[in-house]
Amino acid sequence: MGIVNVTPDSFSDGGKFVHQEDLAEQVVQLLEDGADCIDIGGESTRPFAASVSLEEELRRTIPAVQLVRSLTDKPISIDTTKAEVARQALDAGADIINDISALRGDPHMAGIAADSGCPVILMHMQGTPQNMQLQPKYNDVIDEINTFFHEQIAEVQGKGVELQQIILDPGLGFGKLPEHNAAILRNIKRFRVHGCPLLIGHSRKSFFDHLFHIPLEERDWPTAIVSLLCAQRQVDYVRVHDVAKTRLALEMLEQF
Repeated sequence: MGIVNVTPDSFSDGGKFVHQEDLAEQVVQLLEDGADCIDIGGESTRPFAASVSLEEELRRTIPAVQLVRSLTDKPISIDTTKAEVARQALDAGADIINDISALRGDPHMAGIAADSGCPVILMHMQGTPQNMQLQPKYNDVIDEINTFFHEQIAEVQGKGVELQQIILDPGLGFGKLPEHNAAILRNIKRFRVHGCPLLIGHSRKSFFDHLFHIPLEERDWPTAIVSLLCAQRQVDYVRVHDVAKTRLALEMLEQF
């Protein structure tokens, strides 16, 4: 999944793709680099980010979805916690709902997912973007995420979402300390118990700095290395900013 943030304040690429010409150029580059899916987000979910109104998120995302759909027939993912944004994005050509709240943030989101039958990404997050990194704490991070997944899968199934629609994301950096992120990556296969595909979103995350002292502008190759590890550990989807480096790492894995 190639990331496109149409936001002014995302931690890595905020403000770069708010104009249609820049967005089109970036999407074309991601596709040429080998992206299988484009993930569009209109609200920053970095730690302590301010929330945006429904109207503003729609203003940012719907034209972006329409533009990307005009450029490719590959799947488009809408990264949102708002049901109305998801509904309008699906109408505009999106194919996947990527919800960091795991359909908990808006009481109407599960209905949108159920009615559309589209794939939906359920992510684990301790807290909210505004407070998730204040004091993350777990007794056993893998067990607690798996308990959350078990409960939330049952919850959304009760609202009409089918198991085969669900993709699980353990939420690296969302209410996690660096050691929690490392534990998740070491134990990815333990999330297979739910019978759902797995997604990892590790691209350019701050744990690269905390664990290895790698600044933001140098994190694309480390991201590609983690993508390779994810592939070896049977992850189905990786969500990255620099598709070319991850694609090269995966091609080397296939060759060697």
